[in-house]
Amino acid sequence: MSLTNKVDFAVVFSVKNANPNGDPLNGNRPRTNYSGVGEVSDVCIKRKIRNRLMESGKEIFVQSDDNKVDECKSLRERAETILDSKKSIAENIKLACAKWFDVRAFGQVFAYSGDKKGAGVSIPVRGPVSIHTAFSLDKVSITSTQITKSVSGEGDGTKRGSDTMGMKHRVDEAIYVFYGSMNPQLAKKTAFCDEDAEAIKDVLPKLFENDASSARPDGSMEVRNVIWWQHSSPHGQYSSAKVHRSLSVKLDGSYSLSNLSELEPEEIGGF
Repeated sequence: MSLTNKVDFAVVFSVKNANPNGDPLNGNRPRTNYSGVGEVSDVCIKRKIRNRLMESGKEIFVQSDDNKVDECKSLRERAETILDSKKSIAENIKLACAKWFDVRAFGQVFAYSGDKKGAGVSIPVRGPVSIHTAFSLDKVSITSTQITKSVSGEGDGTKRGSDTMGMKHRVDEAIYVFYGSMNPQLAKKTAFCDEDAEAIKDVLPKLFENDASSARPDGSMEVRNVIWWQHSSPHGQYSSAKVHRSLSVKLDGSYSLSNLSELEPEEIGGF
């Protein structure tokens, strides 16, 4: 079984007084492009999807260190629980896709050096689910706050440590949108099926649940709407570009959909 028909989807979410995706090369300020429009990378979005899928009981290959559910200390160690150098690349791909949801959905490159003789393994898996970078609808206003630490981090505690200065950054308020697609042709190669597509559909409205941190307090990020287009054929009635373009989102988070006569969207409210 694999994905029967093409799927397109869009997610509209709000950010209020939070840092949705810090840029480590820019002092962890919220990501923006050169025009000042806010960004949330596709890698960040996939991380949240993976975490929600793990909470629903799916097996995930790319687990973050602070949220892993097994004893593997690295991706290589986790890969070696399944991959076998004595098997063919096709057999290893089949094993990995059957084991890990995110491998058969997003794809993965298993590239690890081998033994002292130089033998290694490089197994590319191309996934059927593509996720776009999220962009804000307008330029974002970023507030930076200076913070201090006034406790002793070292020593025996008899002497007060000197204050350590730092910065925190936040987006004051903005609406972001990202798009995604599911390709039945690629799904055949990874055995990504209709049930898997439904699992992603179920977690998208809950994207920011159990995702709170100092930079993203509970309630500061909210999925407003998920729009889901289920095509009636593997190739789809329209191109993904045309489907995504049919969605028009306003600065207050409301949206409208232009008419696609052969494709009816399903509109799912936030969690």
